[in-house]
Amino acid sequence: MTQQVAMKDKADCWDVIQKRDRSHAGAFVFGVKTTGIYCRPGCPARTPNYENIEVYQLPQAAEKAGFRPCKRCHPQEFTPANPQATLIQQVCRYIDDHIEEAPTLDQLGVAFSVSPFHLQRTFKSIMGITPRQYAEWLRLGCLKGRLRAGENVTDALYSVGFGSSSRLYERSDATLGMTPATYSRGGEGMYIHYTIVDCELGLVLVGVTEKGICSVHLGRNETELVDVIHAEYPAAHIERNRNAMCDWVTAIIEHLKGRRPHLDLPVDVRASAFERLVWQELINIPYGETRTYGEIAAAIGHPKAASAVAHACYANPTAVLVPCHRAHREDGKPAAPYDEPRSKFSWQTLYDNEQTQASKQKEG
Repeated sequence: MTQQVAMKDKADCWDVIQKRDRSHAGAFVFGVKTTGIYCRPGCPARTPNYENIEVYQLPQAAEKAGFRPCKRCHPQEFTPANPQATLIQQVCRYIDDHIEEAPTLDQLGVAFSVSPFHLQRTFKSIMGITPRQYAEWLRLGCLKGRLRAGENVTDALYSVGFGSSSRLYERSDATLGMTPATYSRGGEGMYIHYTIVDCELGLVLVGVTEKGICSVHLGRNETELVDVIHAEYPAAHIERNRNAMCDWVTAIIEHLKGRRPHLDLPVDVRASAFERLVWQELINIPYGETRTYGEIAAAIGHPKAASAVAHACYANPTAVLVPCHRAHREDGKPAAPYDEPRSKFSWQTLYDNEQTQASKQKEG
């Protein structure tokens, strides 16, 4: 088995991981979905289960999928064995070093003496995205970091390569879920009303803004549910309104009873463009059916991003509306790579309820 084959074949990679074979340290890195960490072959950490790994040709691809580097094997110091992977790693580092300049595809081609077409095709085959999309991801990550550190929006947007505020604000809805200024203040200025009512599975909390539903959580304890919405929007003005959203709440309760399989309610949540792709695909899954994270990743055009799909499911603050319980791991378990969602309410229960209701509809 060559290192080039190992990079592309998960089964071969698994054999290397199990043997802790350091001779393949330049062949690939692997992310562990249950920990959110990625490693290189030979890492002394505990060997994960096969169904919990995702394989990537470069650390940058693993990080783009949401994994953090292992502090034991330092996979970010990875040196690829494959010449194409070496080229793309150099391109990634070049983009990172020139983030303020936002190099074009033609400029990258000149810098690395390759045709723009070849570079684009090779980059996407290894990273799953184009060089421009990678640069955009880097810039937005830098932007969020600067905003959280207290830098004002104008200085932050120019420092990370946005040529004008209009370019940034055009992307804010899809990438920050709110304007950059609001994001930097932790959602300050948002007004959220919520109600908690009995439902088929216990209690359901529904929170709304003036634009739509921003939070749906199920549980068996009101205090726990209130804590969840405050944790999600720590700087927002949040009030309980027992009479709010009667029609929306009724629709959700009817859905849980199986009387309204398809929900079409307005949603107002913070999400990245990738998360929105995942959530829309979940909504597209027919009532009572499921898909694996890998199947969802392939359906949205990111076949190597199964782990990122799992993380997008966990990030969903609107249970039921975005049916993350329809996504499952390769082993068939209908849950994200975490024990329970934020409200401590098992996704297994949502899955079981939908399966029961779907069976009743078929029998009826």
